Amino acid sequence: MGAIDVSASEIRAKVSDEEWKLRQELAAAYRAFAHYGWDDLIFTHLSARVPGPEHHFLLNPYDLAFDEVTASSLVKVDVEGNPVVETPHPTNPAGFVIHSALHMSREDAVSVMHLHTIDGQAVSAQEHGLLPTCQTAMIAMSGGVAYHDYEGIATDVDERERLVADMGDKCFMILRNHGTLTVGGTIADAFIRMYFLERACQVQIKALAGGAKLNPPPEGTPEKVEAQAGAGLELIGQLLAWPAVYRKMSRLYPDLLN
Repeated sequence: MGAIDVSASEIRAKVSDEEWKLRQELAAAYRAFAHYGWDDLIFTHLSARVPGPEHHFLLNPYDLAFDEVTASSLVKVDVEGNPVVETPHPTNPAGFVIHSALHMSREDAVSVMHLHTIDGQAVSAQEHGLLPTCQTAMIAMSGGVAYHDYEGIATDVDERERLVADMGDKCFMILRNHGTLTVGGTIADAFIRMYFLERACQVQIKALAGGAKLNPPPEGTPEKVEAQAGAGLELIGQLLAWPAVYRKMSRLYPDLLN
């Protein structure tokens, strides 16, 4: 059987205006992480749940790199991992397991982002996990960071229950010996959280590699930063940072909008 040929215009005609805007934003997030060098060939995933009771969500095609993802190439799958709109692209079973677990269990998990960066994986391999090495890290740690022990490549559907239990109500997670994960009520929320989490991991690895003794923050300041960050990080992400990122990605890579 030959490959299915589905044009961007055909996909656009099959989805709502709201879903199409969601597709464009998610494609922009893929391009942004590729732009930062935080992608991993065709691996790792960013997803967004489509409005509606079915809990369908958008996931990257398994045969495209992050810098190739477009609004129309994103694959819409159901809770069993089956495409609900005809597509020529395959999906990654590991991506389905991780993302479906959180989309199905938390109504606030509209977007789920998971990366395998070098620094994120390095921190995930450190026994102490994320440290309050800098302001960025303390912002990422506000509200707490969840941890999930490595169980192998995430193709076992049974792992979803343990992943959800470990995540609890937190929005930042270190997947031990694996990578980083964030959730958000919007793509902007998940994106800005991942940006801070990954930057915190970069700083930690560089600070530890320097060999000098780390300077801990003064007593009480991590708690002060947590109170200062609060909902402010979401507002900054939604109203200021993400719109700027979206404009930049749309300007640099206009094909992502198709």
